[in-house]
Amino acid sequence: MRCRTMATLLCFALIASPLWAAASLLELTDDRGRRVQLDRSPQRIVSLLPSLTESVCALGACERLVGTDRFSDFPAQVRTLPKLGDLDDLQWERLKALRPDMVLASKSMRQIDRLESLGFKVLALDSQSHEDVKRSLRLLATMLGDRQSGDRLWQQIDREISTAKLALPGMLKHSIVYVELGPSMHAAGPGSFLGETLQSLGLRNVVPQSMGPFPQLSTEWLIGAQPRWVILQADPSKQYNKR
Repeated sequence: MRCRTMATLLCFALIASPLWAAASLLELTDDRGRRVQLDRSPQRIVSLLPSLTESVCALGACERLVGTDRFSDFPAQVRTLPKLGDLDDLQWERLKALRPDMVLASKSMRQIDRLESLGFKVLALDSQSHEDVKRSLRLLATMLGDRQSGDRLWQQIDREISTAKLALPGMLKHSIVYVELGPSMHAAGPGSFLGETLQSLGLRNVVPQSMGPFPQLSTEWLIGAQPRWVILQADPSKQYNKR
């Protein structure tokens, strides 16, 4: 009787083990609608977009990053990580040597198919608007093993925007603002995260909706638009003064 019981338990274990294995799979659907299956939460992550790099760190997983694109420089600890070029000029051999178990990329990146053909797991995200960022944070948090942390981080961001709106002097309300994303004069348009943040603060974007989320402007156009305030990235004053 005891032998029969042991045999029954053993058979059940053998039958059930594939079910347990299947249940332990982590399945994520990225912004392409592509399903990405993982057998565990990634431990060696490469991020190829600064906003995704910052998001991973804000979710408390900076130590899992093993490489980034050349533009990722915040927070400070990512500056010492291997730099792998940019969206259109990846250092492929260096990427392979890092052996990432997840590559985070922009949905619009042209190299995604090649990355996947080389066997890399790719999570492609679109982080333009507030809704995009909220969704991306939730997906990244799920990937990292704590979905609730994504919701908590978004709630914190939302509170900070509300606090900033209350702190904004009345004389600045409805001011026209230009937000520059770099020395190439790409601007944050109304459909971008920063553009929507300006609107939430009660400010007006110098860029019209018709120009899209990230238009490249000319100096002449900007002078003609006459923004009251110009917001630049960290210390690009030399480039701006030259213009």
